[in-house]
Amino acid sequence: MELNGCKSFYEQRLKGRVAIITGGAKGIGAATAKLFAHNGAHVIIADILDDVGLTLAKQIGARYVHCDVACESDVEAAVDVALTWHGQLDIMLNNAGVEGPSGSIAAMSMKEMKKLVAVNVCGVVHGIKHAARAMMGTKGGCIICTSSSAAVMGGLASHAYSLSKAALLGLVRSAACELGVHGIRVNCISPHGVPSDMLVNAYRKFLGKPDLEADDIQRMVAESGSLLKGRSAAMEDVARASLFLASDDAGFITGHNLVVDGGFTSAHTTLRFIYQ
Repeated sequence: MELNGCKSFYEQRLKGRVAIITGGAKGIGAATAKLFAHNGAHVIIADILDDVGLTLAKQIGARYVHCDVACESDVEAAVDVALTWHGQLDIMLNNAGVEGPSGSIAAMSMKEMKKLVAVNVCGVVHGIKHAARAMMGTKGGCIICTSSSAAVMGGLASHAYSLSKAALLGLVRSAACELGVHGIRVNCISPHGVPSDMLVNAYRKFLGKPDLEADDIQRMVAESGSLLKGRSAAMEDVARASLFLASDDAGFITGHNLVVDGGFTSAHTTLRFIYQ
């Protein structure tokens, strides 16, 4: 958007700031990387999808670094890239995550469970730890962690995934208590019904229809996944929520879980249509 030949304020909300986005090569992470770059941020995409990540980085003028968040040294290296590139780290978006094992808790594979925890929980701890080290002693910073509506309401995802995302809510609140004295804000975002590859695959497994089209799944989610008639979730909705939390507009918000769900978790499924 331009106003009298100049870019509007809302296109430069992160001007000059350095941001790392884990899991930034695809899905919500990629949408956020694009929006951050559009708003003037120096973006580092940290992912294991090298070809996809490198292509996106070239498109938006970002940097790409191979990063398996389950490996602490990879996360530390990503932070070092930020510090070497621009001498600072202002925003850390811990977005990388995996679906993990599904099925009955009575038959859960603990080996698969540990792999999920290594990424979804320990990976976020690694991100907060090394971002905090880089941000302490500076003008502060912003750490955001991607949780899920499955952390707010039961029965929306597998036991393992729900556990891992619920753990982030406690971690974010705890970290916010410590890091606030350094001017560092720590928040969560909990999306619902976003048509990511993970959600599409989960629906295909649940319905036993591996060939079900992504568009059909999105329509199914839209019909039952929002209180807003005719409105379904998009990756850009979550990206805009991240932009808000990363910007000065959210300068007095920390320890918060921003639920981006079209009101889904606000109403019981058997009662939400009584007013129609």
